[in-house]
Parts: sequence; structure tokens; C-alpha cells
Amino acid sequence: MADIYQVGNRIIKSSELMDLLGKYQLLPQLVRGMIIDDAIAEYPLTEEEATNYVQQFYTQNQLTTPEARQAWLASQGMDETQLKALIERPARLEKFKQAVFGKKVEAYFLTRKPALDRVLYSLIRTKDLGIAQELYFRISEGEQSFSDLAKQYSQGAEAATGGLVGPSPLTAPHPVIARTLQVSQPGQVWPPMRLEDWYVIVRLEKFFPAQLDESTRRQLIEEMFENWMREQLKAMGPLQARLLTAQ
Repeated sequence: MADIYQVGNRIIKSSELMDLLGKYQLLPQLVRGMIIDDAIAEYPLTEEEATNYVQQFYTQNQLTTPEARQAWLASQGMDETQLKALIERPARLEKFKQAVFGKKVEAYFLTRKPALDRVLYSLIRTKDLGIAQELYFRISEGEQSFSDLAKQYSQGAEAATGGLVGPSPLTAPHPVIARTLQVSQPGQVWPPMRLEDWYVIVRLEKFFPAQLDESTRRQLIEEMFENWMREQLKAMGPLQARLLTAQ
């Protein structure tokens, strides 16, 4: 059958479908969805779980009567079977993620921990070496506070916060600053360092080591899933390439 769907007054034919998917940049989403469907096929919900998720969806969307549900389905161009599959899909995907990646979180956390650790530090930067050395001595001798000198002399956005930066991931600062902070003790002030056109004075305020709490656990599972997804897309590259070039 050539005509497959009607949108308003327009009839979409099967021969147009690939061009439309490409035109509206939906092909990557389609391929991703197909990969997810294959992955969650072995992770069904129990009848009780499925019922609960459907009821939650109806409640959240104020679809509390059969008439309201039918009107909503009609407005979306869906039937009850399609809606049930749509509602269950995120829960089944979560089951897949937990089953496949949940047991790998601890090991993955150890590899990611350096990037998850956070630091709060103070920074002064200037292009004048003489000023940088003078400021370092003032701080070291306790003549003026780091904060006051940063507000007065630092030439970056940190001047507005009295030199304070963060808390931020340890991977966020310049690599030289990051390495310095890694070997610092709280309160330790480092002499001016040359970074390209700048001279910087750095002081570690506080180190926040990453903890494998529930929030971090969810973040890492999502990371592993996205890494897995990229590998799946890469593995099916020739097929995806044909789809993407069929626009």
C-alpha cells in the first residue's frame, strides 16, 4: 500500500518516509529506539508493575475516566496497546540498565573517581609577573587576605568572588592547576605559576572526594549505558550510514 498515513490534508506515502525521517533528523532517534527495543525485549514487567505504571500515567495526566482516555488516545493517534507499550518502555529500560550495568558500578566508579572529585580553590591571575610575586608574598606573610587581593588584582571572572572557584570537578581547571590542587593541602598557597600569558597564584580551600552514593550511582549507570549505546551504533555503522545517506 503506497499511502501509509494522513496528516491533516497530506497523505504520506511509503516512498516519502525515508526522506521525511532524514529531513526532520529523526533517523538517529529511530536507530537508537530500535536498539533499545532489542535490548529491553528480555526485561518485561510483571502484571502488577505494568498496572501500576499505567495507573500512574493516567493519574498524572488526569485521564481518570474512560472517555478522557479515549479522547487523549485519539488526539495522539494511538490505541491502548501502543500507549501501554509507551508507558512500560522507560521502566523496562531501567530494568535493563540495572541488570547489565548495575553490577559494574563499583569498578567503573574507581576509574571515574578522579574526574568526579571536586575542589574549591582560590585563584588570582595577572599578566604581570612582578605583581604576581608581590601578591604571593603579601598572602604568605599574612599582610592581606587572598580574597581582598583577588578582588583588587585578579584579571578574571574570579575577581567578583574574591578568587573563589567551585566547587567544581577536578578536571575543570587548567591541567597544571588541577595537578597542583591534587597534591595540595587545604590552605596551601603556591608561588606564581606561568600558564600561557598568565601568572596564577592558587590556594586549595577544600577537597570533596567523590562518594558512590545513590545520585552518583545513577549518573554512572547512565554513563555506562550511553557508552554502550555508542558502541552499538558504531557496530552497526554500515547500516546506519545507509540510513543517514538515504535522505
